[in-house]
Amino acid sequence: MAITVGDVERFEASRGRLEAIAYRLLGSASEAEDAVQETFLRWQATDTGRIEVPEAWLTKVLTNLCLNQLTSARVRRETYVGEWLPEPLLAGDPMLGPADTVEQRESVSYAVLAVMERLSPNERAVYVLREAFDYPHREIAEILDLTEAGSQQIFRRAKKHVAEGKARAEIDEAAARKIVDEFLAAATSGRTEPLVRLLTQDAVAIGDGGGKIPARAKGFQGALAVATFLRGLFKPGKAKRALVGGQPDVYATTANGDPAVVAVLDGRVVGVMCLEVTPAGIAAFRNQVNPDKLERATRTWAAGEHGEPLLTAF
Repeated sequence: MAITVGDVERFEASRGRLEAIAYRLLGSASEAEDAVQETFLRWQATDTGRIEVPEAWLTKVLTNLCLNQLTSARVRRETYVGEWLPEPLLAGDPMLGPADTVEQRESVSYAVLAVMERLSPNERAVYVLREAFDYPHREIAEILDLTEAGSQQIFRRAKKHVAEGKARAEIDEAAARKIVDEFLAAATSGRTEPLVRLLTQDAVAIGDGGGKIPARAKGFQGALAVATFLRGLFKPGKAKRALVGGQPDVYATTANGDPAVVAVLDGRVVGVMCLEVTPAGIAAFRNQVNPDKLERATRTWAAGEHGEPLLTAF
């Protein structure tokens, strides 16, 4: 059937919400965009006049597309080179979605997205729809073809798994900048001790190069090991400059609501390091350097104002 202008307008009114759901489910902005586009094609091909609640129909189609994608993604990630990390979204990216409540902000944090990789597809879907978008269990059950009691049970299990991660501190933009400033000062001091003081004893550092940029296959664990790695990472060297093609400028920002360090070279984002901050200190560094996962970050960066860099690396 021919799609009408009204049908397109109804879909576009839901696009932002659909993208935010898909990103939380998939951990990939590019895959989220593809899932939303496929949802539009199915919307275009259906008899929209027979759909009583377009929002519910679109959410159901999108969620099930993402569930299929998650199942195949698990197989692909078994052969992924090195650690797999989500695609970071910089401050101001509309795909971050609603951020009015603690639950909504938490659901898109880099740390929680990493934890959600351990959930089953159904657990992830129920958690995202309930925690981030406040869907009632009755609607979630209809979307996922579950019973309402089954949805509630899955949610409790998923929330418990997510809560087993480290407690994340709520950080505003000014506090995030201060944390990044302190971290960079310590990382560029040439000494390990200032870094150790900023870290939790069980801190970890993980990098995702996707086989295109060298990154350790297994992360560093423990404050001393992480501090030693970070000290070396920020130490100038010709090999590092050759690897990235020059000396990137380093800025403080937020990514997925967390304090972040962004490295930019000739307008292109070449690295995003997300800091997981807890009341006890910095618990994790998740460094995304896979160029395939930084294209959207580069577009977001180009659209904003950022002031002067904190330093020039390498």
